[in-house]
Amino acid sequence: MKQNNRLFIRLTTFINFFLGSSSLLAAENDTTLDSVMRIMLVITILIIAFTLWLALVYSEKEDSEGKTFKAPLLALKKFLTRSTPIEKEQEILLAHNYDGIKELDNRIPPWFSMLFYGTIIWAAIYMLVFHVFDDGQVQSKEYKVEIEQAKLERDFLVRTGAFINEETVKFVDDVASLTEGKEIYLKNCATCHGQNGEGLVGPNLTDDYWIHGGGIKNIFKTIKYGVPAKGMISWETQLDPKKMQSASSYIITLHGTNPPNAKAPEGIKWEEPNEKNQSNTKGS
Repeated sequence: MKQNNRLFIRLTTFINFFLGSSSLLAAENDTTLDSVMRIMLVITILIIAFTLWLALVYSEKEDSEGKTFKAPLLALKKFLTRSTPIEKEQEILLAHNYDGIKELDNRIPPWFSMLFYGTIIWAAIYMLVFHVFDDGQVQSKEYKVEIEQAKLERDFLVRTGAFINEETVKFVDDVASLTEGKEIYLKNCATCHGQNGEGLVGPNLTDDYWIHGGGIKNIFKTIKYGVPAKGMISWETQLDPKKMQSASSYIITLHGTNPPNAKAPEGIKWEEPNEKNQSNTKGS
């Protein structure tokens, strides 16, 4: 009786603990399949525990020592081990005698045999799947799949402009990019630099002189980080790299347009590095 009660208390404690942890997990996201599976598992364990408890209650009248309840477990143990009771060991005692040490002719436990045969079956299935039908994810296949996945992710990042920065930015002259750049410029830059880049509060963007350096990389960098000391904000949080590239490219196209009412030049005359190299080569 006491033994049965202790068993029931242990089962109840385990179920309460599992139910509590499952409820906490389900509370985080009760729409996930994982939460549903956990709840179903807890309900199943609860039903099994309740059935065992009923079996204990009804068996106590005729089975005060719990032999009937333990019988299935003992039968399972006997099937798995096939061990010989101590009182029958004389029947399996071998005639060998090694300095007083005798040997019992015990059978190999069925659980060990099942494990051994299971490894053979597993090896056969593994060989068929990975080496005959070639359906398994061997290391070389996993590598190829990961490379393809990485390529797709990289292509996506390239399309979104995630790899574009002040070191990798390039001038783009396609119609779509320049149209986008013009829209960005008129919306965000024209207030300070004029509709045509002639310069208002900000400097003239059409001449050869630049305060913070000309060229696509310097213009991109100025747009990205801004010039807080002169009132120009950073556009890094409002424009993605691809849009900043389009805006920078559009500003490059304003060079030499000579708009009316252009502001006086400011800064230092800018020459592209390749132009300097060409002039040095000609001079030599």
